[in-house]
Amino acid sequence: MEAFQGTPSPVGLRGWGLTKFELPEAPEDIREWGVWDALEEFLIALEAAGASPKTVRAYRAGISDFLRFAGKERVGDLSLRDYTRWRVERLRNGFPNAKYPGDKRGARATLHYYSLYVRAFLQWLGVASKVPAVPRPRGRRAVQALTPGEVMALLDAARDALDLVILALSLETGLRAQELLSLTKEDVDLEAGEVIVKNAKYGEERVVFLGPLSRRVLQEYLPSVPPGGRVVPLSYSGLYKRLKTLAKRAGIDPSRVRPHILRHTFATEALRRGMALPALQVLMGHRDIKTTQVYIHLLKEDIKKQYERAFSQA
Repeated sequence: MEAFQGTPSPVGLRGWGLTKFELPEAPEDIREWGVWDALEEFLIALEAAGASPKTVRAYRAGISDFLRFAGKERVGDLSLRDYTRWRVERLRNGFPNAKYPGDKRGARATLHYYSLYVRAFLQWLGVASKVPAVPRPRGRRAVQALTPGEVMALLDAARDALDLVILALSLETGLRAQELLSLTKEDVDLEAGEVIVKNAKYGEERVVFLGPLSRRVLQEYLPSVPPGGRVVPLSYSGLYKRLKTLAKRAGIDPSRVRPHILRHTFATEALRRGMALPALQVLMGHRDIKTTQVYIHLLKEDIKKQYERAFSQA
């Protein structure tokens, strides 16, 4: 995740592990501007400083939530008190229209990043020099994976070839949602059983391998994809809704079927089948093996059975 650093003096984001941007100072009369015009000026400066479109969208979402809550029209009317009230409200009651209203840890994590975005904005405006951020939640979110029975139920619930392509590629390659959605016909080498995956965030490429189901499904499906066309021609929202529909058809709680849970399921199954952790790290596109290690705890029962077999005799 990327964050902001104004000039000439830094906004103090050291220690958060975030990329910093050098932005020009805000216009001298910025306090007379409307808050929404000021936001657009800030985002333009952020993009010009090298922020990715995804990062700009994240800043827009966080700062917009704060501005809607504050309800002020002019930048000069904003105050640190508005920020404090917004923090308290979100800590107590979460975000309106949240996808998972009961997910307090998820809301706290979102507020952590949003507070960094709003802090950068307020410091750029000159509203306040010291703006405390909300601490990151402690510990890791529990990683979930589907059971073999749930996987089979999803496959049986598939309505068309696209459903099967989405499930097969997700469950046999562990692609991230955006990686899956950006795959083109030319990225897939059926003969070699390989897929070139482009990571837009880091500007890197890696190779993943096709499993038996993926190869069989793609052999029938790929001829219908035009040259240069995307293998999964959906938006993220379209992918998300399609998986929810599949879950309902399969009789599975829809909250358990999301793109990232399919990725978790792949990783868990790969370890269960004996894949070495460093190999899985490469396939998953993790920069740090510690990220890959979070899947080990899902194998607790498997490890316990191995332990009991090994120490069954005194």
